[in-house]
Amino acid sequence: MKILVADKISPLGIEHFKQQPGYEVVVAWEVIADWSASPEQVKSLIGDVDGIAVRSETKVTEEIIAAAPNLKVVGRAGVGVDNVDIPAATERGVIVMNTPGGNTIATAELTFTHLLCGSRPIARADREMKAGGWPRKTLPAGAELNQKVLGVCGLGRIGAEVAKRAQAFNMSVLAYDPYLTESRAETLGIKKVELEEVFTQSDYITVHMPMTPETKHMIDEAAIAKMKDGIRLFNCARGGIIKESALLEGLQSGKVAAAGLDVFEDEPLAKDHPFRSMDNVVTTPHLGASTAEAQESVGIEVAEQMVDALNGGMVRNAINMPSIDPKALEALKPYLNLGEKLGSFIQQLSKDTVEKLNITYYGKITKLDTTPLSRAVQRGYLGRISPNVNDVNAPSKLEQLGVEVTTSKSSVDANYTELIFVETIEVTGKKRTVAGTLFGKSQTPRIVEIDGHGVEVNTSGTLLVVKNKDVPGMVGLLGNVLGNDGVNIANLSLARDHGEGFAISVVELDSAPSEAAQAEISNHEHIEKFKVIEL
Repeated sequence: MKILVADKISPLGIEHFKQQPGYEVVVAWEVIADWSASPEQVKSLIGDVDGIAVRSETKVTEEIIAAAPNLKVVGRAGVGVDNVDIPAATERGVIVMNTPGGNTIATAELTFTHLLCGSRPIARADREMKAGGWPRKTLPAGAELNQKVLGVCGLGRIGAEVAKRAQAFNMSVLAYDPYLTESRAETLGIKKVELEEVFTQSDYITVHMPMTPETKHMIDEAAIAKMKDGIRLFNCARGGIIKESALLEGLQSGKVAAAGLDVFEDEPLAKDHPFRSMDNVVTTPHLGASTAEAQESVGIEVAEQMVDALNGGMVRNAINMPSIDPKALEALKPYLNLGEKLGSFIQQLSKDTVEKLNITYYGKITKLDTTPLSRAVQRGYLGRISPNVNDVNAPSKLEQLGVEVTTSKSSVDANYTELIFVETIEVTGKKRTVAGTLFGKSQTPRIVEIDGHGVEVNTSGTLLVVKNKDVPGMVGLLGNVLGNDGVNIANLSLARDHGEGFAISVVELDSAPSEAAQAEISNHEHIEKFKVIEL
């Protein structure tokens, strides 16, 4: 494995990479003396790397990703991944991971520093004192945090830590987070509310949410108009969640008493930006994670996570794929190959354009986390359609094809200890199904049902699936045609449907029949349909 460390992380993180057997580590600033993480410099080093570790300086754009054909993992030493083109990485099957835990305390403490500086004129007092003044009587009166209401938008790790500190200052905390449960809010001793109530009831508001289309300019002119006169606003999360033009207007009018900002819509902040000259705004240059403890923590954490992912272990804190515990993954391993084969089988069996792919689990397997297994089915479905498919990009590629994927677990008795059932629904409304399970102590994968007909078929090699009228001589017909074509039959499974008067034959072959042999079978008067499937 080859790792590019593009931004400065803890030396302990770099050392962790170097300690891995077979790893080559390129430290960018040691190779290029004037390293500035420009696109040209990054491209000159990334051509054959398997992983790249970054902070916020290096931009991992679509162009950079395209220049790195071996790239498998992008590790962000920090929380925000604004500098990584996640859709482009996902399309290429590149895992993007961050380190949300390492800088939690550092960012929470900086946020609270801003709350305090937004309550008392600390920065201005210090500036005037250093200029030789004694502004004790000229500075505006401050405000106490005691018994004030703090609105926290986003109750992840950082938001929760800010809430704890606010409670220590005897503040009441209102929390807005679509994913916050009532039980979690009760545990934290805070009140879960809608965003509107945060706006109208808070004395202080701080944001701790990622930058998304939904959160961009979440606090704008309309939001500020709903707030109390003298509201104090703080952003140590991502620039742009608070609309800067709206904040500026509020500060100038007095509607907003004070603001504290560590992040900005455009960084670095322009030299002539009005915020730089306003006494009621305290600004810091994106220092959220800038403590020695946090930098060491995220540097080690990102290295450990990247190594685990590249070595086939647990994928943790991935932005574009689910994480799963190694023990759970070990329990799923026997099923993963079966799931991929079922996905490939159903794709080849389906004749028309597929609109839906439904995956259902039965039996003991329902007790496991089946997310990786569902990804395996999707990966198998796409295997013959799209190149370079993996667990990262399979869902997005199916979405691009217009295929809706559903997964479910059923408690219905399926006559097997465990069963994976896969169904496609075509644009015509036609449904095709296949189901599989594991047999014996060796846990050998088997296909046990096709379109509702019970069979027992291996999941490797070439399969000839035939639906024919249930009349004498059909097995002999297949044997003669294939024998004359020089194709050996390895096994045959036959299922009869007396109600319809049809039979399903699945013939395991040593090789694929010729086009002439396929035409002879297809044109026979008693053959309803047939399909050659390669697994």
